[in-house]
Amino acid sequence: MTEVNKRAAGHEVDLEDMVASSDSGARKPAGAPGKLLVGIAAVWSLFQLWIASPLPFMLGFGVFNATESRSIHLAFALFLAFMAYPALKRSPRDRIPIQDWVFAAVAAFCGAYMFLFYEQLAQRPGAPILQDVIIGVVGILLLLEATRRALGPPLMIIASIFIVYSLAGPYMPGILSHRGVSLYGLVNHQWLTTQGVFGIALGVSTSFVFLFVLFGALLDKAGAGNYFIKVAFSLLGHYKGGPAKAAVVASGMTGLISGSSIANVVTTGTFTVPMMKRVGFSAEKAGAVEVSSSVNGQIMPPVMGAAAFLMVEYVGISYVQVIKHAFLPALISYIALIYIVHLEALKAGLQGLESSNPAKPLVRKVIGFLGGLLLMMITALVVYYGLGWLKPVLGAATPWVVAVGLAVIYVGLLKVASHYPELELDDPDTPIYKLPQTRPTVMVGLQFILPVIVLIWCLMVERLSPGLSAFWATVFMVFIILTQRPITAIFRGRSDMAADLREGALDLWNGLVTGARNMIGIGIATATAGIIVGAVSQTGVGLVLADVVEILSMGNLMLILIFTAVLSLILGMGLPTTANYIVVSALLAPVIVQLGEQNGLLVPLIAVHLFVFYFGIMADVTPPVGLASFAAAAVSGGDPIRTGFQAFYYSLRTAALPFLFIFNTDLLLIDVSLLQGILIFVVATIAMLIFAAATQGFMITRNRWYESILLLLVAFTLFRPGFWMDQIHDPYREVPPAQFVEALGDVDEDSTLRLQIAGLDAFGDPMTTYMTLPVPEGETGQERLDNLGLMLLIEDDKAVVDMVTYGSQAAQLGFEFDQEIIQVLAPVDRWTKELMWIPAFLVFGLIVVLQRRRRDRTAAAASA
Repeated sequence: MTEVNKRAAGHEVDLEDMVASSDSGARKPAGAPGKLLVGIAAVWSLFQLWIASPLPFMLGFGVFNATESRSIHLAFALFLAFMAYPALKRSPRDRIPIQDWVFAAVAAFCGAYMFLFYEQLAQRPGAPILQDVIIGVVGILLLLEATRRALGPPLMIIASIFIVYSLAGPYMPGILSHRGVSLYGLVNHQWLTTQGVFGIALGVSTSFVFLFVLFGALLDKAGAGNYFIKVAFSLLGHYKGGPAKAAVVASGMTGLISGSSIANVVTTGTFTVPMMKRVGFSAEKAGAVEVSSSVNGQIMPPVMGAAAFLMVEYVGISYVQVIKHAFLPALISYIALIYIVHLEALKAGLQGLESSNPAKPLVRKVIGFLGGLLLMMITALVVYYGLGWLKPVLGAATPWVVAVGLAVIYVGLLKVASHYPELELDDPDTPIYKLPQTRPTVMVGLQFILPVIVLIWCLMVERLSPGLSAFWATVFMVFIILTQRPITAIFRGRSDMAADLREGALDLWNGLVTGARNMIGIGIATATAGIIVGAVSQTGVGLVLADVVEILSMGNLMLILIFTAVLSLILGMGLPTTANYIVVSALLAPVIVQLGEQNGLLVPLIAVHLFVFYFGIMADVTPPVGLASFAAAAVSGGDPIRTGFQAFYYSLRTAALPFLFIFNTDLLLIDVSLLQGILIFVVATIAMLIFAAATQGFMITRNRWYESILLLLVAFTLFRPGFWMDQIHDPYREVPPAQFVEALGDVDEDSTLRLQIAGLDAFGDPMTTYMTLPVPEGETGQERLDNLGLMLLIEDDKAVVDMVTYGSQAAQLGFEFDQEIIQVLAPVDRWTKELMWIPAFLVFGLIVVLQRRRRDRTAAAASA
């Protein structure tokens, strides 16, 4: 073997080790232990499919409640963590030491304790016996050790600090001191109830996340990952810097089904990074493009690295609403990254790879694109309204008819695919000078789109739960894996049915094992994050933290947001995205909402949770510990720290978006109509492209320093036009509190009043806060006040809450007896804030004219 080949082989092994050690466990034992490891992983996947399916209820056995399911889920995760992850770097990788067998068995028993002794524990709630405490203590210690092995020391250390804080409360200094909890109380809260380890986070991992990760693993094993990469390259590879644009799109599509940015970097990066280098990107820039696009895969619905499902539970809104709010910022971010890559190509004068597609005039290309778009829209309308018509006609038989219809479409797509050559897995080390043709590449894998359509249909149209939607999509995916080879082979006229079925079954087995092994880290992370959430609820440290943050930020909301962003980045350096999101949202999300109210900015809870999530993801990019950057540098052969800084520079748009949607919730499509949503998308996309041009220092030609500043101002104005309009014209007029009832009667029924209220907080301390009051129905102010469920006592210039009707709208808004309304702000008629876009576009037009002139002068001078 030559030195080059040895290096290439070693490089591939290093990459596999990196993904394995971070995602699925670095140990691959031989013989019976190896078979047991993969066997238990496959059984875990089958168990998760069983509890997600309707079968237990139809057959009347194997029905587990939520707590029992979580317990079994954690038992599997703990057992596999000790089997798959070595204790130390020098520990053996090819065998499992005896102590790890013992740890795995004991940890699995402790994890399953809630399931095994469920009835006995239910008979003694809040009164643990010595046996419970011993199991709880051993379970917590082994969970912390599993966390150290699977996820590294940071999360283990943070969880340990919170356990010590719970026990040592009376000995803590000043503001941090609390009553403290006993060992029995700690174990009961953390291990024997659903407040700690077995809380919401582990529940989400059990109910939703596993199935989506399994779905992604099966889709990848079926060949969808390779298909997405080939399609992206055939469509975009011939443009300026084409391989980099293809990398962004391929990573985005892979990110739809993958929950891990590191695995995404390695899967797509192995093919995309060498091609980017081939057209002229430096090793660091090629790695940075791959990191930015792969990490952004985690903000892309529907999976969002498991956070979407956690938000459903923590924010208390439906999954469809979470997807609606998260979709626009994610899409804008991806479009901007493609533009950044385009600017890099323009700056360096880079070209694309040679296209294999026959040359077509522009008119034909446009007609073809619009025709395809129109066909998709007509198909979507026919399917949507056709199924809507079928359901009342067919009744209970509808699912069977739809299943048969899907099977027919699937076989039809395989028939179409059989007319084109099969996609081959490329060797990343062999140079590719010519791109695959678009039409054959797209047509040969259209069946991979069907399970994704099934998933989106179940989620968005049928409004099934995320778990059940993922179950049906996975069932369809299993059917595809088992049947696509034999059916395609029959159509191609070279069938070997037994061999094809055997290969399909092997792919299915590998998918089940891979899905489970990829879930070990997530299962452990959500359980350990539960310790932190449990400690917050048991000790009341969240309230303490609110005071500390308020003191540090001096009540300034922007400083609070910066503080939260920095904390997310720091925690994210050592924590997986999911655990980071759970910890920071549990600690700081309520603080931001509360302090925002006190400062007059009413921030929706979903905006705060997305803010925390975005900065948790940014930690995968941020040097010095951005793991995704290290993975990309291993692929590209570049310097990891420089790759990290370059990726962070490319990801500035992702860091800017959270601040923008906190102050302008239109970007999250909150309370906007369809037409407004389309307009916001178009303008926000233009604004993000202008922001990218400003930060890259290049648009049509290199920016002058003042042009970059002006472009940033234009982008800010397009994103937040209300800021400038508020400077010109106050959006509210102040009304004396004594005239609150009259003001309530004067405003339109669909508008809101802003109130500043003084009262006492939960501890009896004075506080002031702001509140948005939706105007209720009613002809007069008094009638509206009655419908609100509020009685006021008006004395001189004061308005004091005299009574709040139980269960009324006023009670839900937070009105309480004896609060004083100290300020009433009523909306005024003024120009729409979108008028500020006009001067912004005029300034932008001026910069375009200046840059065009400068480019033309430079070109003329060069030709002369």
